[in-house]
Amino acid sequence: MAEFLEIRWHGRGGQGAKTAATFLAAAAIGEGKYGQGFPEYGPERRGAPMRGFTRISDEPILRHDPVEAPSIVVVLDPTLLGVVDVTEGIGDDGIILVNTATPPSEVRKKLGLPTGKFKIFTVDATNISIEELGRPMPNTPMLGALIKASHILSVETIYKDIEEKFAKKFPEKIVQGNIKAVERAYNEVRGE
Repeated sequence: MAEFLEIRWHGRGGQGAKTAATFLAAAAIGEGKYGQGFPEYGPERRGAPMRGFTRISDEPILRHDPVEAPSIVVVLDPTLLGVVDVTEGIGDDGIILVNTATPPSEVRKKLGLPTGKFKIFTVDATNISIEELGRPMPNTPMLGALIKASHILSVETIYKDIEEKFAKKFPEKIVQGNIKAVERAYNEVRGE
C-alpha cells in the first residue's frame, strides 16, 4: 500500500505556517514523492490563528480540500493549545508536534490526552530561531523536528532545499542559520 500522509499546521499569521507547509511539499517532490502544500485563507491578520496543510504521497494526489483527518499536527504557537482544538480529526496513533520548551508530558496534560493516545513531541523552535536567526521565526526549526518525529523525508533533503531556495533570496549567513536551526531542532526534539 502506498504511503499517504496529511499534515495540518497551526500557527498565527506571520509565523510561517504557510511557508513551512509549501516548503515541505516541495521537498517531498524533490525526493520523488508527490506533494501538496497550501494555506487556509480567510480574513486572518498578522497574529490571528491560521492553518496550513501538507499532503505527501507515493502516488498522485487528486484531493484539493482542507486536511480534516491529519496523521500529523504541527503547532507553531503554543498559545493556540487553549484556543484551537489541535487534536480535531487526528487518529489515536497520530503525531502532535508543539513548539514549546515544555516537556511532552506537560503538553499531554494540557490537552487532556491519556497516555498512549497520540505521540507527543516538543521542541523550543522559537528559542532556536532567535539564537540561530536573530528573530522568532519557528517554522524552519519545526521542519527539522517534524522530520525527526515522523521520518517522512530525509533531513538532508531539507538542508539541500534550504541551500537551493534560500540562496536565491538571502545572504549566506541567513541560509546557514536556517540549516543550523533545522539541525538543532532535529537533535533537540523530545517525544513520548
